[in-house]
Amino acid sequence: MSKKLTLFLTLLSGANLYAQKDSLRTNVLDEVVVTANKQEQKQSTTGKVITVIGPAELSRSAGKSLGQVLNETVGLTINGALNNAGTNQTVFMRGANSGRTLILMDGIPVYDPSQIGNEFDLNLFSINDVERIEVCRGAQSTVYGSDAVAGVINIITVKQNVNKPVNVKATLTGGNLNSFKSNLQVYGKWKKLSYTLRNASINTNGFSTAADTLGNRDYDRDGYHGNTTTAALQYAVSEKLLLKGYGMYSQYRAGIDAGVFSDDKHYQLNNNLLNTGWGAVYKTKGFQLTANYQYSETNRGYERDSLDKRVFSYFQRNQYFGKTQFAELYANIKINQHLSLLQGVEYRYASMNNQFRSVSSFGPFSSGFADTSTHQTSVYSSLQYSGMKGFFADAGFRLNKHSIYGNSTTFTFNPSYAVNEQLRIFGSVATAFKTPSLFQLFDTFSGRRDLKAETSTGIEIGMSHQYNGFSSRLVGFYRNTNNGIDYDYVRNKYYNFIKQVALGVEYETNVQLSKSMQLKMNFTYLSMTDSTQSRVNFKDTGYVYGLRRPGFQSNVVLQYNQPKWTVSISGKYVGSRSDIGGFRRADVLLPAYFLLGAYAEYRQNEKLKIFIDTQNITNNRFTDLRGFNGIPFMVNSGISVQL
Repeated sequence: MSKKLTLFLTLLSGANLYAQKDSLRTNVLDEVVVTANKQEQKQSTTGKVITVIGPAELSRSAGKSLGQVLNETVGLTINGALNNAGTNQTVFMRGANSGRTLILMDGIPVYDPSQIGNEFDLNLFSINDVERIEVCRGAQSTVYGSDAVAGVINIITVKQNVNKPVNVKATLTGGNLNSFKSNLQVYGKWKKLSYTLRNASINTNGFSTAADTLGNRDYDRDGYHGNTTTAALQYAVSEKLLLKGYGMYSQYRAGIDAGVFSDDKHYQLNNNLLNTGWGAVYKTKGFQLTANYQYSETNRGYERDSLDKRVFSYFQRNQYFGKTQFAELYANIKINQHLSLLQGVEYRYASMNNQFRSVSSFGPFSSGFADTSTHQTSVYSSLQYSGMKGFFADAGFRLNKHSIYGNSTTFTFNPSYAVNEQLRIFGSVATAFKTPSLFQLFDTFSGRRDLKAETSTGIEIGMSHQYNGFSSRLVGFYRNTNNGIDYDYVRNKYYNFIKQVALGVEYETNVQLSKSMQLKMNFTYLSMTDSTQSRVNFKDTGYVYGLRRPGFQSNVVLQYNQPKWTVSISGKYVGSRSDIGGFRRADVLLPAYFLLGAYAEYRQNEKLKIFIDTQNITNNRFTDLRGFNGIPFMVNSGISVQL
């Protein structure tokens, strides 16, 4: 299998040499982005590494989840995206531990302080509500603060270029496993007012989350039922002043199982999110002032109510509540022809509480902790230089004051140089920090209040090239983490490990093979070493891998376009990686796997489209999480109507 894959990838890479000179030039690596410095700029004017997932690609992903779309991006592993719906989606960017990638919604951080690492649950997003995604890799703590250790993922929901007063878009999708998705959007612009209303739902019977190694134990299917409603308003008071407000309510119910290889017919996860806020933008020539405020609440509960008294805790209710507030004020200032300044201040507040109750053969038991909170205030600056003989650079600094951990600082320096119109080289040096989460500090069983803040330094260097229908980017990265926060599987406590080093290579390419055919391919190589606590005994040890993070992975899509229809075939290869072997047991090696997918759509006109999406065509049985099932062959077909 590995020899065939190597040959396969070699042929795909070699296809770059045959990009036709008369084809359309592909500018996918020089799009306008907003995540680098909180303002619109061409990718060629920043040394930061950003991959854009645009509207066209997202429209061809109606049969997938947000996690599955992100999982096809270079440098990213979304562990759980290829498991049953409702599975926890763990984001690993460039090998960094979970909770080290900050999720943004329209540029504003979203996270759940009741989660172990402050992660945001990607299951709460509907792919149909997303207009565009910008994945910015590398330490971004200077601009975006704590948790942006490995990078940020900016999920953009704001519609652009809307001129009609009323627009309606509806999408219906059905597939095997009794799966149904629906999405309805009403949006428009009337005079100075722009608005968007959306509702999306997903229902599926799913399959057993836990793997049945014997195949005869009658594990039940674990279904998923979710609904998301969003609303957004923008009002242009004048040519200079824009006001905006938004709200989002998302909830889902998912059947889950007891654990590794262990079924449970009466175990449910219920999660809901309320996210709302407002903002204002004042803009004149050479100056823009932006203010944002956001409030969110998350309620997450795990509940078992089983008639099977053989289960140790036949009644169990574990309830988490998290609340965040975020406020920021920042200015983008054009100093002169070559210099621009980003200057900002922000405030973050997070609180959570937990209540646990259970009944077993030993009787009732309860635990938990009352509402506990932290807050932090930051001031940051980033100076951008552009224009002289192809040289660009930005340098930034942030001062952060945390209610528990006091003052910390980060810096970043990102130079880039355009050798000519086709070739650009770039690099960066940046520091990042992450404070322990409320869960890691105060959880009754595993929390430790003496945890230190995690710090890291990242270095990257790369080049991008565009010429006659061929564009590519090659990046090498290195990250050194000290006082890293992790879980001690022997003592069942969180702790600070000594050191973690990650280095790797990312490559992505887009080739316009002809006017109708396009090839996209990426691969990621990752090498990691940990100086940490053994997962088998009480000794310190070293590991030369990261759990659930493959050393090599690759994605490829070959797409053929005609005026009325589009067909594509995709492949995903994930190399071997290690997972936890059990309590005080050696880690186990999970085998590599390859998944084949295909997509086709027919456009009757600009208003009507029918499509079909298939995943794991060969019904390959694979394991992404030890003890849990990966997706089987899946097919979804649907119709999209726009009025």
